[in-house]
Amino acid sequence: MTKTFPNFLHIMASIAFITIIGAAIYEHAAVVPAWSAAPPRSLSMFQGEYGLQAVNFWKPVHPVAILLLAAALITNWRQPRRKQLLIVVGGYVLVLAITAAYFVPELVAITTSAYSPAVNGDLAGRAQTWEKLSLVRLGGLLVLAVILLYGLSVKQAEN
Repeated sequence: MTKTFPNFLHIMASIAFITIIGAAIYEHAAVVPAWSAAPPRSLSMFQGEYGLQAVNFWKPVHPVAILLLAAALITNWRQPRRKQLLIVVGGYVLVLAITAAYFVPELVAITTSAYSPAVNGDLAGRAQTWEKLSLVRLGGLLVLAVILLYGLSVKQAEN
């Protein structure tokens, strides 16, 4: 196999992974502050016929990133950059498991709460906790992205 194809897959995996981070940063800058401001009153953006359906982005983007990362790992298996790819794949799988176990169920529970003009203190506290923990998760993804991009600079072994 030429060196070009493993590099190409590593680059494509990096683009997919960083796209996820960009979307998460956007959500934390523009969407989360709106819905977490005064729940359940502020949750109307998710409800009704024209409610925001972020799942339409998040559901397909993760499998694409996983497939590209796996392909990059497989094609770079005998290369020194395998270490960086293993760290990123393992870290990303861990983040996705935590997301599936906590972040998605909690977000669904919060955002599907019945509308009320009064702010619910318990719900607002849960939203704040979710946001803080999600920022920690985003920080972890940023660290993984640096490791992934660093792997591109690791010299390939001569075959």
